[in-house]
Amino acid sequence: MSRYFPPEAYGELADGIREVLFTEEEIEERVREIGQAISHDYNGRNPLLIGVLKGVMPFMADLLRMITIPMEVDFMAVSSYTVESREQGMVRLEKDVEIPIEERHILFVEDVIDTGLTLNYLLRNLRAHEPASLEVCTLFNKPRRRLIPISLKYKGFDLPDRFVVGYGLDYREKYRNLPFVGLLKPEIFQP
Repeated sequence: MSRYFPPEAYGELADGIREVLFTEEEIEERVREIGQAISHDYNGRNPLLIGVLKGVMPFMADLLRMITIPMEVDFMAVSSYTVESREQGMVRLEKDVEIPIEERHILFVEDVIDTGLTLNYLLRNLRAHEPASLEVCTLFNKPRRRLIPISLKYKGFDLPDRFVVGYGLDYREKYRNLPFVGLLKPEIFQP
């Protein structure tokens, strides 16, 4: 039984979707599998899961409920001045982690990994604090856009190199609350 409203309940938001790529049920099942794997792999290690606000919130919330071992959670926030600066990996750290990470087992949780530039910057920042281990978990992966190789310990789905929204992924801060992931209609984002 679904925890969410049916797609038609989202009215105008759902009307902007051309095609659903991953249904709510597919996402829920994959998040459950990832949570089980994390629970097994990190048993007895009290991992610290770190996410980047805001897009990771739906995935992080669902993932936490699927993990059955003791763990802690913290968040970072970044901003970039322009699309061009973000695409070059130039970001500004707006919020750093608050929990000390030295000698901790860190699992960096992302909603989507695209070029890898921003993630690479954040991982370098975290490694400087000398954690015991540092691994990456992402629900959505866009390997065709990758500019920097990123090792993924846990991965949900590969995304096509197209504009997708839903389940935390946004267009101009909208569509994050859709429980599925879909292709945005071109007329929404093209002038």
